[in-house]
Amino acid sequence: MIRTEALDRLPVRTAVPALEHALDERGVAVLCAPPGTGKTTLVPLVLAGLTGAGPVRRVAVAEPRRIAARAAARRMAWLLGERPGGRVGFTVRGERVVGRDTVVEVVTTGVLLQRLQRDQELAGVEVVIIDECHERHLDADTVAAFLLDVREAIRPDLRLVAASATTDAEGWARLLGDAPVVEAEGVSYPVEVVWAPPARPVKPPHGMRVDPALLTHVAATVRRALAEREGDVLCFLPGVGEIARVAGQLAGVDAEVLQVHGRAPAAVQDAVLAGSSEGRRVVLATSVAESSLTVPGVRVVVDSGLAREPRTDHARGLSALTTVRASQAAGRQRAGRAGREAAGAVYRCWEQAEDGRLARFPAPEIKVADLAAFALQAACWGDPGASSLALLDPPPAGAMGAAREVLEAIGAVDADGRVTDRGVRMSRLGLHPRLARALLDGAEEAGARRAAEVVALLSEEPPREYGDDLAAALRTARRGQDGYAGRWKQEVRRLSAQVSGTGTDGTRSDDAVVGLVAALAFPERVARARGDGAFLMVSGTGAELRETSRLRSSPWLAVAVADRPSHAASARVRLAAVVDEETALLAAGHLRVRGEEVRWVDGAVVARSVDRVGAVELAVRPLRQPDPELVRGALVEGLRREGLGLLRWTRDSEQFRLRLAFLHRVVGAPWPDVSDEALLAEPGAWLEPELSRARRRSDLGRIDAGQALRRLLPWATGEAVRLDELAPERIKVPSGSRIRVEYGGEQPVLAVKLQELFGLSETPTVAGVPVLVHLLSPAGRPAAVTADLASFWQDGYQAVRAELRGRYPKHPWPEDPATVPATRYTSARLKRS
Repeated sequence: MIRTEALDRLPVRTAVPALEHALDERGVAVLCAPPGTGKTTLVPLVLAGLTGAGPVRRVAVAEPRRIAARAAARRMAWLLGERPGGRVGFTVRGERVVGRDTVVEVVTTGVLLQRLQRDQELAGVEVVIIDECHERHLDADTVAAFLLDVREAIRPDLRLVAASATTDAEGWARLLGDAPVVEAEGVSYPVEVVWAPPARPVKPPHGMRVDPALLTHVAATVRRALAEREGDVLCFLPGVGEIARVAGQLAGVDAEVLQVHGRAPAAVQDAVLAGSSEGRRVVLATSVAESSLTVPGVRVVVDSGLAREPRTDHARGLSALTTVRASQAAGRQRAGRAGREAAGAVYRCWEQAEDGRLARFPAPEIKVADLAAFALQAACWGDPGASSLALLDPPPAGAMGAAREVLEAIGAVDADGRVTDRGVRMSRLGLHPRLARALLDGAEEAGARRAAEVVALLSEEPPREYGDDLAAALRTARRGQDGYAGRWKQEVRRLSAQVSGTGTDGTRSDDAVVGLVAALAFPERVARARGDGAFLMVSGTGAELRETSRLRSSPWLAVAVADRPSHAASARVRLAAVVDEETALLAAGHLRVRGEEVRWVDGAVVARSVDRVGAVELAVRPLRQPDPELVRGALVEGLRREGLGLLRWTRDSEQFRLRLAFLHRVVGAPWPDVSDEALLAEPGAWLEPELSRARRRSDLGRIDAGQALRRLLPWATGEAVRLDELAPERIKVPSGSRIRVEYGGEQPVLAVKLQELFGLSETPTVAGVPVLVHLLSPAGRPAAVTADLASFWQDGYQAVRAELRGRYPKHPWPEDPATVPATRYTSARLKRS
């Protein structure tokens, strides 16, 4: 029996007519409705024709999380007076509850992606709702792009709704072709903001680490909220580990403490979402409770101010979640949870002054995540570069390049980026491509069941109490009775059913199989021991184990999970398996290189014959007669690292370079650019043949840089002969002296004794640029600086004469310098001559 009264109370009902009209007219719409208004539950039922007299349509609702998909389906089924599996069902990875009469099916975005790859038409589905699209999860962005392709190419009748919990809908409206935006008013009660920062500064989060002092403060704030306010308390924390720690510190509170996250057992999730009439509750939740779920009874929110986002270090092959400050938008969403049913309060565990410095919105996942899975989906869709997909944000070129390298290495795409048959099979396993590779190849080596056990461990990281030894974690999961072990066993069954490995090698121990599969998944993270718990990964990144780890004595490891704090030189290993060298080379064989290496190391040319896997050297011996081209490359590398100072520079050659630089700046072509960057970009243009004859650092020091630079002069055009005319090394002054011109500054400088310029009224020029004349005393000290000699003789000379003639009485100081000859001698010597 339909619960009509409950349906009528949902605020989104008032916006439904406008939404239906928009879909009838345009086929697309953006629905903005705050959490708790019924956009996730009422709208699909109405569009499916299950609450009125309209035609019955099949509706697919895409949710970003499994917990949200199950909860939405249960809520809709309850509103219809049914159980899930009737007219409303759901499908998440590893669980499908649907029946012949199912009209509304709630699925995760990942499941919908799989369906689109198998059936682009989505046969039978008439409406797709992408819920919580404002969260900018990568799967949701990809689903939207694929659906827009489908509407444009083969299903113009397919109706598409992007449902958002915020009013920031302009981007989605543009993406959907200027789709109408339909807004629903929420029931909003006032929420008082209480700023509750820690009494003492806490360390900022880095990697997965959160300062225990902050968690202690959050627990104390929850206790404070229970004492000061009525109703249930919803506390936001970044992850499962922090939830467990705070739960432990809340022992003894006069309330039921519940933990809600993606790994929580279904029974706990149901209990939280059903509410309770017996006593108060404290619900400790991750960001899953920001907008995807409505938790009844909550009057108080305690916000730690932290969240988890994916980050990828493409250069080192490390991908992990990292703890970040939650955005302002997330803070508003969390606070709003306290005002859904009545007036409430939010306790924010940071300073009010910090709030304005927070990011406005969370980073779109496509900007920060590992894109290997996305790139494989795009390749399967027929657009390997994702260049024609309608996306709110384009994927970063560097991340896509790194993703393609991974896919090509595991055989998922060919050299042109086109998906292979193997890649198509990988894409349908519902795994990251690395894990799909490990499952397929591991099944061939050790059998489907054993490979699936390890891959299931890798697809959802085991709890920390399982330890850092992956093989030990496998044994714990096999005998475990906790929630993780239950989900692991379910995933093992799912994966085992999808592969049929021929491997029957019963001689391999569990430890060997675990190491093999982990190495197949992460070949760049295969690592060899360097001693004292330190390892070097094939990627070139150092890795370290905890001092208490039993893996420290292993000669080789396959690192499954590691993170690298920004301040640390090495990654911290959180989960790994022991492997032998044979297994390491089997998994990372595509990275093995044998050959001659001639490199610039510590200021010298080092020539070796090397057998290496990535950065890990297996065998090395000195090379007596290295390839001359490799030697030349090493010397060029040395010049680029240490600079052109490795060559022989005299004062004349340095001045010659400055003259050329001046002409390049003032005249331009054909005078060459002689900056470090230009010279190092094409060393062969001026350092040959000496460079090819050189064999070591000392040989570079014998190359006359000035003579080498003369090769760059514009000989072919005949301009080279004008060098001394345009940028002379010296200028002849009235005394007869030839004075060196210094070319190091903006203007050429002529430093000359004042008496040597008597009678010269025009300032000398170089390539049309007036020189800057430094007038010197008879002792060679600066007396004046001018770029206009005529003005100096008229206005400045008398002051200099008055100051210096008493100090240098033996030298001429005429009242009118234009009437006496220029000289470099004293007055007495002038008379003798």
